[in-house]
Amino acid sequence: MDDIRTPAQEDARTEAAVLRWLLHLHPVQVTFEELLREISEDPEDFVQRDAIDRAVRDLVTAGLAHRNGEFVVPSRAALRLDELLGD
Repeated sequence: MDDIRTPAQEDARTEAAVLRWLLHLHPVQVTFEELLREISEDPEDFVQRDAIDRAVRDLVTAGLAHRNGEFVVPSRAALRLDELLGD
C-alpha cells in the first residue's frame, strides 16, 4: 500500500530524478536522448519517454532547466540551489 503514488507524485519524482542527473552531469550538455538513456529503464518505452519529456518541460517552465533544441541543461537558479544545499 505504501508504494501507491498519485500521478502528481510520480511526475514530481521523475522531475527530481531528471534535475539530479542534470546537476550531476553539469557542465556537460546532454541531449534529451542521452538523458533518457541515463534515467529510463527502457528508452523505447513510450510511458517512460513521455514522463521524462514532461519532467523536462515542467523543469523548464519552473526555471530550473533550459532546453535548446535537443540539449537540456540546468539553469543558473538550479545550480545555485544545488550549491547552497550541497555538502
